[in-house]
Amino acid sequence: MLTQTTTRVLEPSDLDAALEVLGRDPVANAFVTARVQVAGLDPWRLGGEMWGWYADGILTSLCYAGANLVPICAGPEAVRAFADRARRAGRRCSSIVGPSEPTARLWRLLEPSWGPAREVRAHQPLMVTDRPAEHVTPDPGVRRVRKNEVDILMPACVAMFTEEVGVSPMAGDGGLLYQARVAELIGSGRSFARIEDGKVVFKAEIGAATSKACQIQGVWVDPAYRGQGIAAPGMAAVLRYALEDVAPVVSLYVNDFNAPARATYRRVGFEETGSFMSVLF
Repeated sequence: MLTQTTTRVLEPSDLDAALEVLGRDPVANAFVTARVQVAGLDPWRLGGEMWGWYADGILTSLCYAGANLVPICAGPEAVRAFADRARRAGRRCSSIVGPSEPTARLWRLLEPSWGPAREVRAHQPLMVTDRPAEHVTPDPGVRRVRKNEVDILMPACVAMFTEEVGVSPMAGDGGLLYQARVAELIGSGRSFARIEDGKVVFKAEIGAATSKACQIQGVWVDPAYRGQGIAAPGMAAVLRYALEDVAPVVSLYVNDFNAPARATYRRVGFEETGSFMSVLF
């Protein structure tokens, strides 16, 4: 029996089928699911194209092609098809990111034409929890950042991004897009910090959020305060907000070489359930 496969750019009418694929792993797919639920599949609103891979006329895999290239529920054949399309289109993304196995396979196929990468982070543990910390008291000083505190939060956000990614978010457009994203998270009540004397000591955001899962990102402690036991109570506070106000499951992913962060996350109840991979350009 012959199996017919094809790939194409999805259209708004494909929304239900795309959400069905995304729903197969609501935790790992939270980032893309959140975007699709808000913007649909219109490329202009979505900030990129959604590619679909069909087997026998059934949509089985996706690949988000925007600022990031993200394979979703993609087996070897789908990854090969997505790599072919990405190679023809040329690199437009700043990173490839997703579950380790399909992302690694995608990068192996694209590296000859897209490489070299600025950095490859092959193993970033995906950590998940559905309950508040049992042995860590949430820091009562960690609260939602107010809309008039954007200028207070921005230096901490820039420092975190530069430390984590290796480049400043202020390059290119002077940071306009990045500042807009920071303000958006504050406006939606998903930015949290401990602020002392007008300075951020600890911060984190709830980035991607759906009704089933959300993802904590941008965790940062001022270097002057590191090693003082601030991170765990701060994370416990953000986790409490996330579980009470956003979604029943909370996730994050972390660099495998960041042993202190991994220990902090385990301490507040996160468990490693999988692995992500990031290729940075």
